[in-house]
Amino acid sequence: MAGNRPMAAAALSTAAPSLAPDEVRALVRRLYGIDGSLKSLLGERDQNCCLETADGRRYVVKISNPSEPVAVVDFQIAALEHIARVAPGLPAPRVVRTLGGQARDSVMLAGGVETCVRMLTYLDGVQIRETPRTAAQRRAMGTFLAELNLALGDFSHPSATHDLLWNVATAHHLADKLDAIGDGPRRALAESFLARFTEHVLPRLPALRSQVIHNDYHLYNVLVAPEDHERIVGIIDFGDMLHAPLVGEVATAAAFHMAGCADPFEGPAQFVGAYHATLPLSDMEQEIVADLMATRHLITVLISEWRAKRYPENRAYIMRHNPASWEALALMAELSREQARDLLLSEVRKGQNQ
Repeated sequence: MAGNRPMAAAALSTAAPSLAPDEVRALVRRLYGIDGSLKSLLGERDQNCCLETADGRRYVVKISNPSEPVAVVDFQIAALEHIARVAPGLPAPRVVRTLGGQARDSVMLAGGVETCVRMLTYLDGVQIRETPRTAAQRRAMGTFLAELNLALGDFSHPSATHDLLWNVATAHHLADKLDAIGDGPRRALAESFLARFTEHVLPRLPALRSQVIHNDYHLYNVLVAPEDHERIVGIIDFGDMLHAPLVGEVATAAAFHMAGCADPFEGPAQFVGAYHATLPLSDMEQEIVADLMATRHLITVLISEWRAKRYPENRAYIMRHNPASWEALALMAELSREQARDLLLSEVRKGQNQ
């Protein structure tokens, strides 16, 4: 995968498309025969819009970053269609076909650059980040992710092994991003966790099970019912999917639960315990899941610091997880690897002893 590293970086260093609303509406009318009002949605790499028709139907229009290979777009589309077939009860977006029956089409951007356009169904619900955190909600999230991973367990695609900077299993490839932090305590903190990953995690990864994972299961991408914040009604943003070690999925998701509790490990432990009850982690996966949780925070600070300097106009979105990740790294630096592991697996061990 290292050979694809320049392409992976290009996806985060190439500006997202910025078609005018009228252009997007005209494009959707031509390709899908659908018209409506348009609202921009936030996105890291792509241009995303919500289209609402006069009768209240809503869709997500995605115009890909021109650096995104078409084969990767096809991989994401195929994954959604696989989920719809094997686990139709899972609330994931559905692919909307064009008038010609295609899963995607193309659009010409300024300068004669061509890129992909596709449309998905819009999922209603409240982002979990807008709701109060509870233990039941965290456990529901853990169970749901395990069910999603089970649905994707037998899915394969030629482009599933594409490279992506947001991959905890390849954190060592981000060493050059340390320069965006500069010297000082934060630089030293990041270097220490990069060394921990290289020494304790990297050698173990080849022996672990891998599959296609969502890879971005956090509080912005999970939707709950407005009247019941413990009932998950949607999982969105499959743009960071790839084939990677399954334990990286669990660690990435657990990292976002460190905030919101007096004990920073309480939330992640509840999440991992529920995941494990549905899709058990192996002994070796349990050994490094806390290391990988720290690694997710590490790559968050490395990528966000690097990108914020390049796109100051999108700084608020790019840096939204940055402060919490620095705080988590500082906290985990005070613990040994074994202490962090035992705290994270407290509910797993509790379940095993019952």
